[in-house]
Amino acid sequence: MFHDARFGLARHVTLPGPLRLDGGGELAQVEIAYETYGTLDAAGSNAVLICHALTGDQHVASTHPITGKPGWWARMVGAGQPIDPARHFIICANVLGSCMGSSGPASVDPAMGVPFAMRFPVITIRDMVRAQAMLLDHLGVGICRAVVGGSMGGMQVLQWAATFPERVQAAVVIASAARHSAQNIAFHEVGRQAIMADPNWRGGEYYRMDDPPAAGLAVARMAAHITYLSEAGLTEKFGRRLQARDAKSFGFDADFQVESYLRHQGISFVDRFDANSYLYITRAMDYFDLAEEHGGLLANAFRGTNTRFCIVSFDTDWLYPTSESRSIVHALNAAGAAVSFVELSSPFGHDAFLLDVPELNAVVDGFLKAGEA
Repeated sequence: MFHDARFGLARHVTLPGPLRLDGGGELAQVEIAYETYGTLDAAGSNAVLICHALTGDQHVASTHPITGKPGWWARMVGAGQPIDPARHFIICANVLGSCMGSSGPASVDPAMGVPFAMRFPVITIRDMVRAQAMLLDHLGVGICRAVVGGSMGGMQVLQWAATFPERVQAAVVIASAARHSAQNIAFHEVGRQAIMADPNWRGGEYYRMDDPPAAGLAVARMAAHITYLSEAGLTEKFGRRLQARDAKSFGFDADFQVESYLRHQGISFVDRFDANSYLYITRAMDYFDLAEEHGGLLANAFRGTNTRFCIVSFDTDWLYPTSESRSIVHALNAAGAAVSFVELSSPFGHDAFLLDVPELNAVVDGFLKAGEA
């Protein structure tokens, strides 16, 4: 389906494998759903790859087909924005393991004719990046002018710079980390257990029942969503304010406004996301440890690189606090890499990279244009 380049071109491709995975499995073929914006220039030098976060997708700057909402990063990507289809050939792919058209547990296993479910092989962030590299090969993109992402997207950016340094001219890592802390893993495990405790999960074999573990997935989303916000932001937005007693969700009275908000987040999430994909992707994030891949020293991941780095954190982000970004910066300094770093002030917590923070746009715009001069 073709669109004006300003608004995106939605595509799906099945790439021949095998794609060998870090966990020892392999995929005979790889399905990737993606969107592109703009046009690749004659020199093939203006490609910008955008990597999405845990519950994101390829609809970075175009209307979401399920929710009808604008693209998740329309503040950053579009005409006149830092990542602009007038200057860039923009690519955003649904990650391996997800549920918006790329290979994942909901995909049909060609050998059995039914969804993979929990037979889908375990995946890592590096596996996601290898699949994206296959897509770029298919598109004729050899080198990216920039690879950009926030949160789990930032993990992918770091993995790109470490695995394919010759293909990444610039890397923008926003509100991210080079590995998950024990606290990060703990929050994810609460979400996974909520899904698996739902009777409708059925060991992952719920696709043919058309009755997914919606309650468990909603609770997982609610728990995770708390980590995306800041205490100050929640207090300012909701405080301890009560609401009408007849407001109901899941059959229980929602006495506090913050309860109703979280329940809405959970209920709306199950309409667009797959529970098994949530299990697989959160596990991939927990496994991510870029230093461990390089002898236990993060600097080793970047030695000899010619990639320019921009690292951004937010002062109210307690999921991936500024200390995590500083660790990345120190490793890049030790490796002799070119790196810029800024901590921005925002009341929005981890979600700040998705929200209206003009300073973030200014940082990304300046960094990208400096490399294009």
